[in-house]
Amino acid sequence: MADRERIYLSSPHMSGLEQQYITEAFDSNWVAPLGKNVDSFEEEIASYVGSAGAVALSSGTAAIHLALILLNVGKDDIVFCSSLTFIASANPILYQSAIPVFIDSEPDSWNMSPEALEQALKEYAAKGRKPKAVVIVNLYGQSADYDRLKAICDAYEVPIVEDAAESLGATYKQQISGTLGKFGVFSFNGNKIITTSGGGMLVSEDLSLLEKARFYATQARDQAKHYQHSQLGYNYRLSNILAGIGRGQLQILNERIVQKRNIFDLYQNELSTIQSIQFMPETSFGKATRWLTTAWIDPEQSSVSVTDIITHLETYNIESRPVWKPLHLQPLFQDCAYYTHHEQDVSARLFNHGICLPSDTNMSTPQQAFIIDQLKDIF
Repeated sequence: MADRERIYLSSPHMSGLEQQYITEAFDSNWVAPLGKNVDSFEEEIASYVGSAGAVALSSGTAAIHLALILLNVGKDDIVFCSSLTFIASANPILYQSAIPVFIDSEPDSWNMSPEALEQALKEYAAKGRKPKAVVIVNLYGQSADYDRLKAICDAYEVPIVEDAAESLGATYKQQISGTLGKFGVFSFNGNKIITTSGGGMLVSEDLSLLEKARFYATQARDQAKHYQHSQLGYNYRLSNILAGIGRGQLQILNERIVQKRNIFDLYQNELSTIQSIQFMPETSFGKATRWLTTAWIDPEQSSVSVTDIITHLETYNIESRPVWKPLHLQPLFQDCAYYTHHEQDVSARLFNHGICLPSDTNMSTPQQAFIIDQLKDIF
């Protein structure tokens, strides 16, 4: 059935507003990194989330990397990181030749377990190896429990890098995702809720550190008429054209959140009678964007596996995939320490039995209804 129109997990969805800003970039001949769109996109993101400032970058990965640099993470330093996440959350730890330690999820939000974090901090502090930072990921558009996590980190004086790559527009107790740590990180990759094709943003209340981030992100060029460099820098700034796409996308972010939540609601309502399907819960402490609709298939209630579902949907040209493979299970990190939630490997269980369903805002209601029918058939 390859002739069926492809239904994607989450594809770019242009609003039509982007072209105005792209045209302005072309008309001004400012198509290189930096420019009016970059400056305005930074201001608009900072205003939307309520942060003091923002720095537009080439990727969310670059934003995490700069955050670690600004926190003085270096060779053989310890950095804690959520395990149930995309590898971009942890790769910058290796860029700094630091050592990642992975923290399990808890079942209520699928995000970092406060219990596992506290145990890890207690043990590493006792060894005199207190981490330089904790990278906490907001998974699939939902904030982690920052009151609890922040209290634990504050007790040990360890700063938080909030990886909000997947959660722009989500809230935690009325506060916008990305503003709950020392630094917040957003991604505008092609599959995110809004996109610049490729891009990211670093936000913080500390404007002096954000200015340092700009410096490092533009090859650490010293103030001089000639090209002079005293420190290691990076080519991490966002293109003026891509920032223009972001400005147009940001205007319809709230609309996209409504669409994503409606997609989730339809799945949940239509599949609620299938007891073995348990959707990612929405916590009481915040509102998720439902960037991706994710579910867990209870193996004790059904013999249908995630692989069975993915294979079946693919026959109809429908994209789906497992949830993130936890980083502590990745070959790259096989020698790294890992702390579980109450001696239960929640992250591994979610990976083994979790699935991401098509959550594309380009998807029509009839297309989603067809997907739901296929899911009902397989169960």
